[in-house]
Amino acid sequence: MTLFNLALKNIRRNVKSYGLYIGSTIFSIIIFFTFATLKHSGDISGLAETSKQISGIMSASAFVLIIFVAIFILYSNSFFMRKRKKEVALYALMGVRKQKTAFLLFFENMVIGIVSLIVGVVLGFFLSQLLLSLLLKLMGLNIEIGLAFSPNAVVETIIVFLIIFLFTSLQGYRVIYRFKLIDLFHASKKGEELPKARIISVILGLATLVTAYWLALQDLTSEVWKILGISMPIVIIALTVLGTYLIFNSVLVYVLHMLKKRKFWAWKGLNLMTASQLLYRIRGNAKTLTIIATLSATTITAGGAVFGLYYDTEKNVEQTTPFSFMWEGQEEDIDDSIVKESIRVDTKSIRINSEQMEREYTVIDHSAFEKLAEALEWDIDSLNITEDEVAMIEPFYNEQWTEDVKEISFNNVDHEVVQIYEESIFNLSTVPGTVIVVHDEAYIDLNAEESTYQAVNVENYKEHLDLSQELEAKSSTVDFSSAVQDYQDSLEGTGIMLFVGSFLGLVFLVATGSIIFFKMMTEAEDDKDKYSILYKIGVSKKEIKRTIRYQVGLIFIAPLILGLLHGTVALIAFSSLFQMDLLVPIIIWMSAYVLIYISYYFITIRGFHKTILYKIQEGN
Repeated sequence: MTLFNLALKNIRRNVKSYGLYIGSTIFSIIIFFTFATLKHSGDISGLAETSKQISGIMSASAFVLIIFVAIFILYSNSFFMRKRKKEVALYALMGVRKQKTAFLLFFENMVIGIVSLIVGVVLGFFLSQLLLSLLLKLMGLNIEIGLAFSPNAVVETIIVFLIIFLFTSLQGYRVIYRFKLIDLFHASKKGEELPKARIISVILGLATLVTAYWLALQDLTSEVWKILGISMPIVIIALTVLGTYLIFNSVLVYVLHMLKKRKFWAWKGLNLMTASQLLYRIRGNAKTLTIIATLSATTITAGGAVFGLYYDTEKNVEQTTPFSFMWEGQEEDIDDSIVKESIRVDTKSIRINSEQMEREYTVIDHSAFEKLAEALEWDIDSLNITEDEVAMIEPFYNEQWTEDVKEISFNNVDHEVVQIYEESIFNLSTVPGTVIVVHDEAYIDLNAEESTYQAVNVENYKEHLDLSQELEAKSSTVDFSSAVQDYQDSLEGTGIMLFVGSFLGLVFLVATGSIIFFKMMTEAEDDKDKYSILYKIGVSKKEIKRTIRYQVGLIFIAPLILGLLHGTVALIAFSSLFQMDLLVPIIIWMSAYVLIYISYYFITIRGFHKTILYKIQEGN
């Protein structure tokens, strides 16, 4: 039997063990091939003229995907190599030379990689059209694109993954030549020293994490930001990662030690054994759990922020572009059947020196303000201004950032600011900046250049993109702005980010779940003899299953809780920075993440049970 035939036989025999590894690898290839296909598509290149963010985002995402997939495949492959150390030792005892054994492992891994690559490319080709349709839908584009087969995408995918598979295949040589025969036989039996619960490390871990959260929630005007400057995000990330590691390596150890000392809990069922096993493996698990918690936090934060922006697209557009159409100039002919309001507004512009800088204000009279406010359904019943009073409309007003203006002087008169509105009454791309509402007589007396604007609201503004483009094309509509065009542009930008973020997040999630699965299945192989002995001395299968659920559950729930906590703090800081209410989209995103993540828990439990129960039945 040749080495190649033996490699094929080993793959068929271990196909169940390699199932999740192959599936995750194929999934990664599908996603990468899809990105490569979209990037090299001629239709997408043409589309990039209308949305130039696509090409750059696709290229950057493909690069990130290459790095992450490479790390993930290398990490997961190392777990399978550990499981096969005893098999390698048996080959050595049978007289097989190290070189031939290394070639055997090389062939096996390359065969798995090539098969995964073929399946991934084929499935990726058929799924590309579906994913592209989803992308266009998220971007709100009604474009029919025929996605042709992309040889460049195939070549790029093959090159990237062949390099990755070649590198992972060379790991077999490391196993063969680095370890002695006795080490290979006892690789899964090496014990670890019992970690000690150091109270100083516990306090340091909690303090580090609390400090990171406190820094993250500081606004940009705080003294801390002034001191740390642009290094602030790096400090927050470093403290978060360090605090996460200490939580797992010290705080979790301390909690388990405390549980072991509680006799009521420790001597109930197999709790003592469960706690002891977790303690003995805590050092090895701490790094893995830190990586998983960090990945979870990254996925939750980035995905939640992007989904929040996409979810609030219409709301954000209506805040900055309250009127369907607005321009400077004369009234244009628009179908009366769709027009809700059409308002002609005269404005004047003045420049006033404040304490910090010279500012330019747009001035309107009270009568014009009432018409605009009524069209936008503002509540202005309480506003009654005299000739020496004004109201201020400041769309980006913030108590911490905006200069506190009490009086405004023009026409040699000090006018008291009696009311501040924090919404926009004009389309900001047409009339940017702060608007001042003055008494009608004061407006007439104001000596300043006057401009005339048209503000139009139509029914179902999102359905009138053609009308918007027609009005914008006219030379008479100066500084034209359109809610539907802003909505479309915003939808395209956030849609592509949501598409990329969702699929990258899904890859991260699959990798995260797979890493825990590989870790737990490796430990199941180590523990099966122990559980077999417990069964023989009278411990029931029900009690063994319960212990497994608790042990695996802690490994899953601990990084999930910290990841959610990190993500929540980061998203609160993001919401505060951009003054956005992201509660609903964040809950939706986190719920979807937790649902998929928990599914890996049940998959792992099932695999753990099968490994242990098979050993128990084999022993009988």
